[in-house]
Amino acid sequence: MAGVEFDSVSKVYADGTKAVDELRLDIGDGEFMVLVGPSGCGKTTALRMVAGLESISSGFVRIGEKVVNHVPSRDRDIAMVFQSYALYPHLSVYENIAFGLKVKKVPKAEIGRRVADAARVLGLEPYLKRKPRALSGGQRQRVAMGRAIVREPAAFLMDEPLSNLDAKLRVQMRAEISSLQTKLGVTTIYVTHDQVEAMTMGDRVAVMRKGELQQVGSPQELYDRPVNLFVGGFIGSPSMNMVEATIERENGSLAAAIGQQRVELGSEAVRDHPALESYIGKKIVLGIRPEHLESAAVAGGESRGAQLQGSVQLREALGSELVVHLVVPGARPAMTEDVAELARDAGTEDLAVGGGDAHAVLVGRFDARANVVQGEPVEVAVDTRALHFFDLETGLGIYDTPREKGAHT
Repeated sequence: MAGVEFDSVSKVYADGTKAVDELRLDIGDGEFMVLVGPSGCGKTTALRMVAGLESISSGFVRIGEKVVNHVPSRDRDIAMVFQSYALYPHLSVYENIAFGLKVKKVPKAEIGRRVADAARVLGLEPYLKRKPRALSGGQRQRVAMGRAIVREPAAFLMDEPLSNLDAKLRVQMRAEISSLQTKLGVTTIYVTHDQVEAMTMGDRVAVMRKGELQQVGSPQELYDRPVNLFVGGFIGSPSMNMVEATIERENGSLAAAIGQQRVELGSEAVRDHPALESYIGKKIVLGIRPEHLESAAVAGGESRGAQLQGSVQLREALGSELVVHLVVPGARPAMTEDVAELARDAGTEDLAVGGGDAHAVLVGRFDARANVVQGEPVEVAVDTRALHFFDLETGLGIYDTPREKGAHT
């Protein structure tokens, strides 16, 4: 096993397209690293450069201590799992798993041992004589995993391996892959467009955008302290609500003015975001995650005095909770370049509010007991301890001190 390092790695195609720009990322020995971002952000290109399937324009890729820029793919001691499974339809499960070992002329007895071990770990023992066409999607994905495992590589590279599975099976396979990686302890780079996959599977997550690394950290770090608007909006489901607000001083404390309404920030928000003092009188982007909005009637004494008035545009009953779409009059949705890109990636750019009276639509995750009625007014409690604040011009998170545009952790 070995770590993987991207040392100022770039990929520029012949037409001048820069797919990856000065990527610096260290992946520790045995770590499960997830690369996530919208389509075209460079995550798959980065993975393919590690695999040797894409040439490197500048910089260095290291596997362990060895620079592998010009090492043939077959000699890099990696195993790749693809979205398409890439199984041989005329070979049995056993033969598919064993194929790479046979090519390397591994002794027959050793092949048998490794295949048997992988089949036991993956629950494939009853299917070793079957052809791929006789397997379910999840079983085929296990075969692809088995083929990678038997190689006993220094690193696993996985390129959206679950995207062909239905939603229920994806959840099951996410857990299985995470458990398997922990058991094997093999360094793994996992590429996905699905931020839920990224958050539930990775030891750390690297968010990419337009070929550049935006932020890398644990899933909780990205959720709690996104470095910029893009990361804040990309991480979380449903995605973060983003509205324009003005920071004001009110009764000796700070408040965020959203249209004609005021949300008093409270001591914890001010303590955790001291740089807000320098934004008094200025417009910012206020980020509110849906899980931090609740019906004031349900929240009761926990509302912390921060409330918004709105009306219910839509309610979606999910059994365990209500997803409520709220129209907040006078509020303006944030319309920065970052927010526009997130909307395009989510396919919601045509849903932007326009025309008529100014208002924004916020999404909240309410308790299932909340008595809210479509078309009726509602008072919403805001958990100000979990609010996010971003500079309107740079898109950077407002935390301790002003930061340079493009900085990442």
